Amino acid sequence: MTTATVPGPLADLRVLDASNLIAGPLTTMLLADLGADVIKLEHPRGGDSLRTHGAQKDGHGLWWKVLGRGKRSVTLNLSHPRGQEVFRQLAVNVDLIVENYRPGTMQRWGLGYDVLSAANPGLVMAHVTGFGQTGPLSANPGFGTLAESMSGFANRNGAPDGPPTLPPFGLADTVAGITTAFAVMTALWARRMTGHGQEVDVSIIEPLLTVLEPQLIEYDQMNTVMGRMGNRSPVNAPRNMYLSRDGRWVAISTSTQSTADRLLVLVGRADFLEQAWFQNSHQRAQHSDELDEAVGSWVLTRDADEVLAACREAGAPASVVFTVPDILRDPQYAAIGAIATIEDPDLGPLRMANTPFRLSATPPRIRWSGPRLGEHTDEVLGKLGLSADELSELRGLGVL
Repeated sequence: MTTATVPGPLADLRVLDASNLIAGPLTTMLLADLGADVIKLEHPRGGDSLRTHGAQKDGHGLWWKVLGRGKRSVTLNLSHPRGQEVFRQLAVNVDLIVENYRPGTMQRWGLGYDVLSAANPGLVMAHVTGFGQTGPLSANPGFGTLAESMSGFANRNGAPDGPPTLPPFGLADTVAGITTAFAVMTALWARRMTGHGQEVDVSIIEPLLTVLEPQLIEYDQMNTVMGRMGNRSPVNAPRNMYLSRDGRWVAISTSTQSTADRLLVLVGRADFLEQAWFQNSHQRAQHSDELDEAVGSWVLTRDADEVLAACREAGAPASVVFTVPDILRDPQYAAIGAIATIEDPDLGPLRMANTPFRLSATPPRIRWSGPRLGEHTDEVLGKLGLSADELSELRGLGVL
């Protein structure tokens, strides 16, 4: 059986995606890659905001083509009573709902978990919001920028003498999306034991706290606040970006004592190994200036490829800083299948990041790119028993 014909491990999972933009849609994208039947609900006027978010080509949002992949697009206006009725019909036969409206919105529409689970006791419903379902900020709109600031990320990121620095991409949202995928699968696994579903509450501000540990416990136990260190590390050295003779940046890290030993021997500074402080990673970090000078001066007299070859031979971890063209032609990424090519009816072949892991028996697979708005509305709602006349009427009312 070929990869294309092996059912995904989540082939029997039925999902309603009522989320918008990044975090929730990333969750359901991963589930779709693993074979889940994801019905993507979009407002009839414009659809998911991601369709017009970011780069556009020939009127098509490129990011949508990625995060909408493998899903069936159904238009449905949830603020309309008839739309709410259709949603309740759909919710009876699904395992999971993912939504990211402000807390209380679904309840106001008569689509709260209490109502939906009464008809479908096994339902898992994930709420992905900026600040969670409770607390003083819960009713506020939440964005990744706020999470990157509130989590301490911006305070840790940037040059020591520079301002707090935000990432130029959706870091908090994507981390929250991956976290939500884990959370909903945990809830679905628990259903095997209890026979009942439950609600999943994920805030965008929380997952980065896990990424940024040990900042919390260090403050709790030692009253220290981690600050910005640029490319250096507080727990090992040398660790930095070094400019090569041919103008390329090379990242080198010595997370273990043995790699630090090998690197300093390689750059001709074996004398550092005789220093008592060099045998302790934290103390090495306190001598970053002199270690960076030793490594940096050695790198600067060599081309990047020469540096990498020497580091590989010595067993010292190093890499040039990749641009996107480097990623697309890299043999390691190619060998593990990290980049997928998907044929899109609007834009032709599209290259995008594949599912970020592999399974030996039931491999994930991107089945199609983000579909056109409402492409599957008649197919999905027709299976609910809605006739062509009823669908036409709902369209006339602005429900579809």
